[in-house]
Amino acid sequence: MIILAGGTLLKYYFLPIFILSSISILAITSSKADKVVTLSRVIRVSLFFLAVIIVVSASSMLVGSSQIGTLSILKRLLSGWYEGDKSLLPMEKTILFSIRLPRIIFAGIVGASLSVAGVVFQGLLRNPLADPYILGISGGSAVGAIIAIVTGISIIPLGTPGLAFLGALLTIILVYGIARTKKEIHSTTLLLAGVIVNAFFTALIMFLISITSDRSLHSVMFWMMGDLSLAEWNEIMLTGLFLVSGFIVIYIYSKHLNLIVTGEETAMQLGVNVEQTKKILLLAASLVTGVAVSVSGIIGFVGLIIPHMMRMMLGSDHRLLLPSSLLFGSSFLIVADTIARTIIAPAELPVGVITAMCGAPYFIYLLRRKAV
Repeated sequence: MIILAGGTLLKYYFLPIFILSSISILAITSSKADKVVTLSRVIRVSLFFLAVIIVVSASSMLVGSSQIGTLSILKRLLSGWYEGDKSLLPMEKTILFSIRLPRIIFAGIVGASLSVAGVVFQGLLRNPLADPYILGISGGSAVGAIIAIVTGISIIPLGTPGLAFLGALLTIILVYGIARTKKEIHSTTLLLAGVIVNAFFTALIMFLISITSDRSLHSVMFWMMGDLSLAEWNEIMLTGLFLVSGFIVIYIYSKHLNLIVTGEETAMQLGVNVEQTKKILLLAASLVTGVAVSVSGIIGFVGLIIPHMMRMMLGSDHRLLLPSSLLFGSSFLIVADTIARTIIAPAELPVGVITAMCGAPYFIYLLRRKAV
């Protein structure tokens, strides 16, 4: 009962951090002099959100289902700097640095990956309500992961992520091939192709689930709603490597993406190779999303809500929108995962449940606000 109450209090402890952070960054960027995107502004905003990540991560490390006094741990951690790190018990070190820290880093990387991909997909489709999963990548990854679980390949190291990533790659090729007409890719055609492929994969997922045993079914259903509990360093490094590589490629084309958003014809007149840029951005964002989904499961609303929030607060210039979405999305998923693992402790919720509960009401608010 005490743990449940603590988890409930945690929800009200973390969410105000995000609310205050949003208000603060909105106030910082509200003056007319700051509307122009400059390198100094990008650095200033990025440092702000980086500070938010540090605060959220440090707080998350000190909160969990284990009966460890938060204030006591914090005091002994600080004193450990002067005592050669002899102040913590072996069990406490294991919980903090072998269980919680890898999971926090993992959640941050996955949240950043989904948010960056969301920015790209919304820009390419010129639809602020588009989602990274609109192209069916999540469905393809889910099919691969479920096949691994049903066939027993999941017991092999990186077996489930490997098949899920392969499913994501095949989905990219399939959607790209369907949408390609006369050497061109139209945003509307690409969107419809993703919807069709996603519908097919959803039916295939339901079929695979229906033929599994009860034990396998539980694993599959938990993974489909997002599971960060099995974070390992090899998966963390793999996801982080793809995130860094993909973000560098995407950011190089941030100016081109700004022009594409205004209109493909305008971008072409200004010297942008639109088709090549769309292919590169689509591939980079799809690979980043595919890797994230392959190791974490299907986590909804992160790639939809975070880019929209940042666009409302900071504007639509992708030179600022991309890094801010990356950092804020990282913090958001860390918070969501912390709530998921503590609110009904010692049991855990899939992190996708928390993101959906937070994202759905906000999405409704956006729709109502836009309608008004």
